Amino acid sequence: MFNKFKRIKIGGITKRWMLNVLSVTAAVILVIEIFTCVIVYNYYNTNAKNKANELCSGYNLLSTCSKSEFNTLAFEYIENFKYKDQIEVDILDSSGNIVVSSTGFASNSEAKPDYYEALKSYSKTAYFIGKSSVGEKIMAKTEILSDFGSGSNGAVRWIISMSKVDTRIRVINIFVILLGAAILIFSALTGMYFINSIVLPVTEVSKISRRIAAGEFSARIKINSDDEIGELCNGINYMASELEQSEEIKNNFISSISHELRTPLTAIRGWGETAKMSVTDSDDEIIKKALDVILTESERLSGLVEDLLDFSRMQSGRLKVSMQKMDILKPLTEAVDMYRELAKKQNIEMTLNTPKELPPVLADINRIKQVFINVIDNAVKYTENGGQVLVTALVEEGCINIRVTDTGVGIPSQDIDRVKEKFYKANTNVRGSGIGLAVADEIIKQHNGLLFLESTEGVGTTVSIVLPIVLKEESDKEEVKTEQQKIEEKVDKTMESIKNEIEETKAEN
Repeated sequence: MFNKFKRIKIGGITKRWMLNVLSVTAAVILVIEIFTCVIVYNYYNTNAKNKANELCSGYNLLSTCSKSEFNTLAFEYIENFKYKDQIEVDILDSSGNIVVSSTGFASNSEAKPDYYEALKSYSKTAYFIGKSSVGEKIMAKTEILSDFGSGSNGAVRWIISMSKVDTRIRVINIFVILLGAAILIFSALTGMYFINSIVLPVTEVSKISRRIAAGEFSARIKINSDDEIGELCNGINYMASELEQSEEIKNNFISSISHELRTPLTAIRGWGETAKMSVTDSDDEIIKKALDVILTESERLSGLVEDLLDFSRMQSGRLKVSMQKMDILKPLTEAVDMYRELAKKQNIEMTLNTPKELPPVLADINRIKQVFINVIDNAVKYTENGGQVLVTALVEEGCINIRVTDTGVGIPSQDIDRVKEKFYKANTNVRGSGIGLAVADEIIKQHNGLLFLESTEGVGTTVSIVLPIVLKEESDKEEVKTEQQKIEEKVDKTMESIKNEIEETKAEN
């Protein structure tokens, strides 16, 4: 534990804790110790005073006796005093001189400040705590005897040694001080241990975070607790894991998209050179085939670029749709027709099963067609020779449900929830950028619809696209909106034309 303490820098949290917590704790302990020492001192002094008062009793007869009897009774009182070994008692006459002492050798020359104080006091009683003539600490009390007319009016003075009391007070005070020091040390150790449990993990978090920021996504924080620090470490580790996975997906995407771009470029270049060579030979068939390949691969490249642009727009929130009332069958039929020839070449049976008429929907025809193309392309791409692709459309609970079902390889259960994530590809052996479904899902969301998948590995996949039907009220509003847009467009064109004419007139002048 002490080795860990050495690793803590006296700064930051540790410094603030020492200034704010440890210093306050030390001040509180000091106040408690002073208060305790005062209480102990007063307690033992009061006890000694009370005990002495209790032992020195029974001298009331000296107040009522005659002056001639005073000395005799004083000697008798001292003679009969039982506690000579514990306390010294002096009987003083009315002049303050010692008549008799329990020690037998008291001197009148010794200072008696309590006696003179008692003479001035209203209570005729006074105490003195100080040192005797021989340097011993003592407590003394003088009580002036009441004068009942006999003329005696002497005084009784007792003296006790405070050495034993002071020794006991000193021992207790030392114990209190040591106890306070022990509490302070214990507080410091436990506090440092607590600080250690915070500062060291935070330092480790800082180091690992810097390594992660530098691109070392495999770095992990060792978790030794299940408290808030442990939760923070778990969060950092989870973040690193997600970054590592994202980095892997990104690298796979770059590799995949590079391959996707390289293939059509190679084909375009190769067939371009072939076409160039064939110009001399005037082989029209080869030139036609070369141009077909160039056009096909160029379109494929264009599709990849469009996917990337759509993804960029989606990431920046600039993927917009222009909604209008439309018949969903038109873009769906066009998308299916685009892939009939490809499906036929791959010996895949493609079937479109829809009613003759469907209720209208509010949609962006180009974006919806893009979604259909993407989904059908995936169905054909992942279906082997001899398979089937079935496209259906039907009305369900106020929505149109377009289903694209294939008998392809299917999606593993562990990947089904992630195939709509950007760059994610469940099957890396098949061409594709991995962003098509992510873009398609975003487009459908902007249409207030749903896109979800059902798949069984080795059996096939069904992609369902659900779009809400336009109600009559919404349809009327949309028609009004469309008419307004047309009017606004005409006004804009007219204003633009007028502006151009004015500029041309100025230029002529």
